[in-house]
Amino acid sequence: MPSSVALLITGASTGLLAGGASCAAVQGGLLAGAVTRRRTSAGAGKSAVEEAAAPLAPVGPFLAGKLVSHTLLGALLGVFGDALQPSPRTQAVLLLAAGLLMVLFALDLFGVKGVGRLVPRPPASFGRLMRRSARTDSVATPALIGFATVLVPCGVTLSMELLAITSGSPVAGAAVMAGFVLGTAPLFAALGYLFRRGSQALSGRLAALTGVMVLSIAVWTVAAALQAGGWMSFDAPDKEAAARGPFIVEGGESSAAARDSGTKGEETPPADAPVRTDASGKQIVTLTVTDFYVPTQFTAEAGVPTTLVLRGNDSGGCARAFTIPELGVSEIVKRDGDTEVDLGTRKPGTLLFSCAMGMQTGTIEFKKDLS
Repeated sequence: MPSSVALLITGASTGLLAGGASCAAVQGGLLAGAVTRRRTSAGAGKSAVEEAAAPLAPVGPFLAGKLVSHTLLGALLGVFGDALQPSPRTQAVLLLAAGLLMVLFALDLFGVKGVGRLVPRPPASFGRLMRRSARTDSVATPALIGFATVLVPCGVTLSMELLAITSGSPVAGAAVMAGFVLGTAPLFAALGYLFRRGSQALSGRLAALTGVMVLSIAVWTVAAALQAGGWMSFDAPDKEAAARGPFIVEGGESSAAARDSGTKGEETPPADAPVRTDASGKQIVTLTVTDFYVPTQFTAEAGVPTTLVLRGNDSGGCARAFTIPELGVSEIVKRDGDTEVDLGTRKPGTLLFSCAMGMQTGTIEFKKDLS
């Protein structure tokens, strides 16, 4: 389960970079209708400053209503994901679907022909009903319309909803959706004002700019999904961050070769050595988890019973949601303490691990006859 704080930040950054403009293109007309009506009926007798600020008056209630509905939806989606308890690769598939969905929305913003038919849209009748509701003077109207926007999702919102499902937690699901709405707030307020002024030329440029941002986030999301599923790793090998045998035996024998020959090895190193062998012959691979993974590459011996120790050291963020997609392993690392994962007896090859969001990755390479 990804960290709620990490998902809150992910939702907020996505909303700030792409969600505001994308959602304004879909939902901005609803807010503009309320703004226009209120400005027309309440404009008499106001100062120039009050008149200029009037179009922004409904934005606060609108976003407040939107925040409430989306937070509740995120919590429900998190409960749904928790009930399903998807495997790491199922979560990665959902994350990949979110990224590909964003690609479609980006292409639609670019005006690519035929793509619009593939983009999910609310029924036209619902849109007409919401626009009629926007033409009232009630102070509560913008809040109610904002609450109802959960039924008129923009493209990036749908991607965040998929992300809420993968969180597998009502708190984390609510966090990602609340973060998304909060991230859209500054840009949404500015765009609502601009849409109120009816600048069609600006709207066209804005669509293209939004498409670029959405496409960039989509590429990042797809890459993260591929890593979260253990299908690919885009991290360049870091020799300085690698841990390698020899495999030290607690009690003084220095390696597997030393055990076979019966010779004495060097003095036993600290028990927290990243790769070691205990007195029973079991190989211990220790991964330190803070807000990151240290080290990120291991070289271990194949054909030896192996235990992976996840050593939490004030761990936090996405790193706590540790997964090994190939084995279906999903563990929440203790903030301070050890969590053990039995890797069995591995054949030669590379085992990929990552956080549940695919943002942090690493490898354990198993080789035969290490010296």
